Amino acid sequence: MASVQLSGPRVVAAAKPAALGGLLLTPSLAVPKGRRTRGLVVRAATVVSPKYTSIKPLGDRVLVKIKTSEAKSDGGILLPVSVQTRPQGGEIVAVGEGRSFGSNRIEISVPVGAQVVYSKYAGTELKFNDADHLILKEDDIIGILDSDDVKDMKPLNDRILIKVAEAEERTAGGLLLTQATKEKPSVGSVVAVGPGPLGEDGSRNPLSITPGSNVMYSKYAGSEFKGEEGEYIVLRASDVMAVLS
Repeated sequence: MASVQLSGPRVVAAAKPAALGGLLLTPSLAVPKGRRTRGLVVRAATVVSPKYTSIKPLGDRVLVKIKTSEAKSDGGILLPVSVQTRPQGGEIVAVGEGRSFGSNRIEISVPVGAQVVYSKYAGTELKFNDADHLILKEDDIIGILDSDDVKDMKPLNDRILIKVAEAEERTAGGLLLTQATKEKPSVGSVVAVGPGPLGEDGSRNPLSITPGSNVMYSKYAGSEFKGEEGEYIVLRASDVMAVLS
């Protein structure tokens, strides 16, 4: 059975990683020849001392134990650490007390133990109990995924799961397009929708978009995934530009 590809930033392997100020950089952080290094930010995990035995998130934050990176390619080739895909999913291991709306307190909607997928660049990375963790806001969680296929994802808040339409094989004039020249589609069919965003009174505002709708969305929005039946994208309802019929 094919598994979900929870893709992180694209990394291109290099023969020898570059170094900057004594830090060994993965190829994705290597500085191109002739380019100044001013303003370069190297993201590293915060190491939590062994003397601390627990982490309690505050407010609407949650603590996620990050899923282990794939050490091998689909063909069984062992991948060096520098080119392993950064996971975009994990297990909720602790939650905060929630958010306050006036005198109302809204608890975190995602339970401890849930398997979740989160935004690619969200949160702060931690090294705790010899495992990689991420502390992030509940709103940075894209959805809950209890299976190996992204089509089963349950979007959260105002997010929508869309199955991307296949790219056109030919031009309007009938010319056959190669894989490299096919335009990335920004149209698809809605598979599932979240419960809607929280209003100021703490209640949910249901989304107007329904599963089964064919929609057009912003080309550069959302997070893309590969499933057993094709490509999918999860984005916010505000990134959907039109409903097609």
